[in-house]
Amino acid sequence: MQRRKLPSWPAPPLKWIGHTNAINCTCYSPDGYHIATGSNDKTIRIWDAETGVGVGEPLVGHTNHVRSIAYSPDGRRIVSGSDDKTIRMWDAETGVALGKPLEGHTHCILSVAYFPDGRHIISGSRDMTIRMWDVETGAAVGRPLEGHTWRVESVAYSPNGRYIISGSGDKTIRIWDAATGAGVGKPLVGHTDYVRSIAYSPDGRRIISGANDRTIRIWDAMTGTALGNHLEGHTDYVGSLAHSPDGRRIVSGSDDGTIRIWNAETGVAIGKPLEGHTGDVRSIGYSPNGRYIISGSGDKTIRIWDAETGTAVGKSLENHRFRIRSIAYSPDGRRIISGSDDKTIQIWDAETGAPVGRPLEGHTRGVSSVAHTPNGLYINFFLNFGWERRGNASCTVTPLGMAVHHIWI
Repeated sequence: MQRRKLPSWPAPPLKWIGHTNAINCTCYSPDGYHIATGSNDKTIRIWDAETGVGVGEPLVGHTNHVRSIAYSPDGRRIVSGSDDKTIRMWDAETGVALGKPLEGHTHCILSVAYFPDGRHIISGSRDMTIRMWDVETGAAVGRPLEGHTWRVESVAYSPNGRYIISGSGDKTIRIWDAATGAGVGKPLVGHTDYVRSIAYSPDGRRIISGANDRTIRIWDAMTGTALGNHLEGHTDYVGSLAHSPDGRRIVSGSDDGTIRIWNAETGVAIGKPLEGHTGDVRSIGYSPNGRYIISGSGDKTIRIWDAETGTAVGKSLENHRFRIRSIAYSPDGRRIISGSDDKTIQIWDAETGAPVGRPLEGHTRGVSSVAHTPNGLYINFFLNFGWERRGNASCTVTPLGMAVHHIWI
């Protein structure tokens, strides 16, 4: 895959066909030139991020659905996890498989991600375990991280890369030592239903979690102690969470169709709920400069909000024909990318709200996850396992060390 100078929009609109089944995961290369996608058609494809044109041949090797993919921080490799119970590494430039598949999990691989240093890979599986792998040798590092009694719903790194946290259908959160794989302290207990979303604060001192019990909880990352009372206000599942870049606020999106902003220190709600969507809010995030919040909803629209006042900024972004499953800002804040049940991915101008080029078409089922990882600042592990009510996965994208994924099985 030779790198070439990319045209700026408006580029000639190109309609392309690639995957022949549902797309489960999407991520940008660190330099922002390419987008990689993993599909139920068992392949991974790489696309030109500006034109939507396929680059090279599909990456073929998995024998079942590809559930999760991620670029290494330096952009030289891609890692993929599959329902065939294996993890594969690929040369991002040539598309050639590197070494043998990584084997050890006894069930579907639901999530994969690189450590911040790029030397290790972490994987989460439906076998209720988390495993770590050496990137150079492909060997498993230590024993599987075991402790959860139900599937792992979400995983996140601490900002310094020393710890891993996991949220599970067993209603608990666990903290793990990333170097040894040992559990750190006791499980964080408090939620009364599935833990759907977790994240570290930017300074690594706190953990936030959202659950099907309609609450958000804040935890001391060192002691595992719940801080204050749980945050109540939503009237339905809390499926997406994000910290503001400065760590002072938390934003949450719920199936009740609202967005709420909270003081991260006190847990007190700030202002009234952000209302405007007429469907469930499945994805939410802050702009890199912290001035705006974006939300994607089942009402087929994306909305931009002033993070300080909570007022809507401009009109809603409308171009998708069905439910918005996932949204994310580019690291420079200039663009927004969205994925929808209408089988397309759309890029938007974050300043004007106008679509940038035509939708990227070709998928034969809904797009459940989109994410940016330019310049190595973001890690993505997003998947679609299709259950939650009518639905699939929703996802939240946060800076490196706080990447979050959600799995509804």
